[in-house]
Amino acid sequence: MRRLALRYRAAWVAVLASAVMGLVALAPHLGHTNTAAPLWSERPVPVAPAAAVLAANWVELTRVLKPAVVNISSRRLEARGAMQNPFGNLSPFGDDERGPRRPRHTVRSMGSGFIINPAGYIVTNNHVVEGATDIRVKIDDGREMAGTVVGRDPKTDLALLKVEETGLPVIPLGDSTQLQVGEPVMAIGNPFGLERTVTTGIVSATGRVIGQGPYDDFIQTDASINPGNSGGPLINGRGQAVGINAAIFSQSGGSVGIGFAIPVNQAKSVVTQLVASGKVTRGWLGVTIQPLTAELAKGFNVTEGTGALVAGVQDGSPAARAGVKAGDIITHYDGQKVATSADLPKLVAATAVGRQVPVTVVREGKKVALNVTVAQMDEPGQPVVAQAEEAKGPLGLTVETVTPSIAKELKLSEPRGVIVRGVRSGSPAENAGIRAGDVITEVDRQAVADAAQMKRALEKHPKGAPVVVMVRRDGTSLYVALAS
Repeated sequence: MRRLALRYRAAWVAVLASAVMGLVALAPHLGHTNTAAPLWSERPVPVAPAAAVLAANWVELTRVLKPAVVNISSRRLEARGAMQNPFGNLSPFGDDERGPRRPRHTVRSMGSGFIINPAGYIVTNNHVVEGATDIRVKIDDGREMAGTVVGRDPKTDLALLKVEETGLPVIPLGDSTQLQVGEPVMAIGNPFGLERTVTTGIVSATGRVIGQGPYDDFIQTDASINPGNSGGPLINGRGQAVGINAAIFSQSGGSVGIGFAIPVNQAKSVVTQLVASGKVTRGWLGVTIQPLTAELAKGFNVTEGTGALVAGVQDGSPAARAGVKAGDIITHYDGQKVATSADLPKLVAATAVGRQVPVTVVREGKKVALNVTVAQMDEPGQPVVAQAEEAKGPLGLTVETVTPSIAKELKLSEPRGVIVRGVRSGSPAENAGIRAGDVITEVDRQAVADAAQMKRALEKHPKGAPVVVMVRRDGTSLYVALAS
């Protein structure tokens, strides 16, 4: 099958040592520490619409806003001979600690950014400045000055820089939640080093999940975004930044009309914390969730396929203390509807640590109201809400009771359940994604301690209804629905 689009970061990378230029391609309160003045303005630019048409006056908006867009160049050291991602990611082929250390050379990256505060605060992408040993910021009047990293947040690909200058022009921030599909937008940046290039288009979609991280919520636009646009603003017809350009889908490395921007409301949360402490603190719930597929919804006897299915609850976590259980379907969090499992991590991450939040779950077909006190996510790799691997559902199984020796081998906490030793080709189990080595601990919401219990549970299962089993795999639990 023909391979579809490749995703590239929109940043421009150049290797100085070889002189070969390459293409380089979340909500707490706002505020500025040590001053009563806000960090940014949200006042629309006072530009009248063009007289001839009822449309944004891009000419005047460009004239007013372009001076606030900056060119960012950075230098970092990398191992010589390491293969480079041409659009700004750190190479997966870095130093091999087991072998001799490679000679290091200087790599130059280029991208965009925009000023949000006259005192010199600049928003850009994390991948534009990550690992940089030197950052230079060039402003509209041609002056170049040193940039300092106030803070970075790799999980949202955002960074806040500071230059020692005052009285700088700014771009006000808008409300990205008010964006409408089809709304006109403008991108300003430095594609391929062509400074302050302006392109226009529309909002093609919102809420896009493109696999960049746990908080994906991208704005999709057909405004031309190319390598070097990373960190530049996406601007609405009122002259407000509603997004930070970050990525493209492309087979050629250039724009094909599919670009992605980080919503500015997510950036407001991040930069507020970065200016206050240089880091981002997120809430933590302590559950593993998975999508509620149509098969699973039927198996759990719920009519609506919305919500996040809890596949596991970590011992001692906020969710465990609040009474959340595996098999619960979280439908509302802090008064907001959880439409899909992707919604929950973003809501939890944006919750202030220590705050008690109402949570509604569906358990055995009934709504249950709980109150969760959100804790702080401490470990760097600890997910706010872990996403369980999804298996597709609808038995052709060969199973064996989990003995103490098997439990020890698999590092299970107790010898309970059955281990899958074989899956018949073309069977409902194979179609559902069950594989050898999986441990089944529940059938139809009932715990199974051994193979005999599993057999009895299956004999009681009503014909025609999907069989819901809980599978333990690689330390993670998930529900799977199998056609019977």
